[in-house]
Amino acid sequence: MRFHFSLVPVAVAALLSASAASAQVKIGFTGVLSGGEAAVGQDQIDGFMLGLEQLNGKLGGQAATVLREDDRLKPELGLQTVRKYIEKDKVNVILGLGFSNVLMASLKPIAESGVVAIATQAGPSPIAGAACSPNLFSLAWQNDGAAEAMGKFVQEKGYKKVYLLAPNFQAGKDMLAGFKRYYKGEIIDEVYTQIGQTDYSAEIAQLAGSQADAVFAFYPGGMGVNYIRQSSQAGLLKKLPNFSVFTVDGTTMPALGDAAVGTYSGAMWDVAVDNPENKKFVSAFEARYKRTPSEYAATGYDAARLLDVAVAKVGANLNDRKALAAAVKAAGQEFKSVRGPFRFNTNNLPIQNYYAFEVVKEGGKQAIKMLGTVLTEHKDAYSAKCGM
Repeated sequence: MRFHFSLVPVAVAALLSASAASAQVKIGFTGVLSGGEAAVGQDQIDGFMLGLEQLNGKLGGQAATVLREDDRLKPELGLQTVRKYIEKDKVNVILGLGFSNVLMASLKPIAESGVVAIATQAGPSPIAGAACSPNLFSLAWQNDGAAEAMGKFVQEKGYKKVYLLAPNFQAGKDMLAGFKRYYKGEIIDEVYTQIGQTDYSAEIAQLAGSQADAVFAFYPGGMGVNYIRQSSQAGLLKKLPNFSVFTVDGTTMPALGDAAVGTYSGAMWDVAVDNPENKKFVSAFEARYKRTPSEYAATGYDAARLLDVAVAKVGANLNDRKALAAAVKAAGQEFKSVRGPFRFNTNNLPIQNYYAFEVVKEGGKQAIKMLGTVLTEHKDAYSAKCGM
């Protein structure tokens, strides 16, 4: 379906609608836009549309059309959409690409077509290594990265025994692998749950009865809301320090309220990152959408800024897929990211900082406090396996 610019000012909406029929840049977004994880996909498209609005509906000076599809967290639907974008819609760029398991299902048509594909939510370990492709990028992260930062952070804090929890899919396995790469203490247990699970009472009971002195978890979107809320209701968050990635963020904090206070997280971005680009982004996002952005909104916004630079480089050669991929690669070290330092590694995944954050209570409201930079201009562990 075509994206309707219903959330932009009337003047800009008129400009974009008038240009849609003759648009030269066609973007196809695919991600989860319904169900318990819908906020994850919605933040990405909202961040991108905000960036596009600030560019007056143009990328590199050329008018843009944005299509969007809901993969419903189903790999087969994600694959179907990617094929549609390539074969029928003839998009210049596929954006979003969903959760890691959905992205992985689409690797073959992406690689074979040469169409530029930019993930704004995932960076599964295979695409960082042997399954890397010149036209496939992750503007978000390599999955292990934030978890590696938390592993290092927990190690430095002196916790001796840690309990691990994650959903049983590619990203969950990557996250726990990343944590263990930097954490050198004892792993009490490593538990994988169903993706989309809503009841964590059994896992919380097992955790409470363990000898762990800290817990590390990865539960994005609605899974994170249920896990943190149920842990709080069980009194566990007051007894056991909770460290996580993609669990307590802008998509989940409104629902969590005070249950999130005192939790720690690792990420390449949050609202507390202090630079001019991020301040402008957070202010504009909150004004437009009346909510706090998440890291998914940040990657969506960055995608618009990245593509603005890349499309300007290729100009009239927009349909030259190899030239556009090369331009995206080069643009990675030129555009100003809201997260701070950024460039693409040889495998087309980010080299970037990872930070530690804590949720605190300030003025009667929940707020994100930045604790420091844990990993500086960090490269993933898989790039040597990439043949590019």
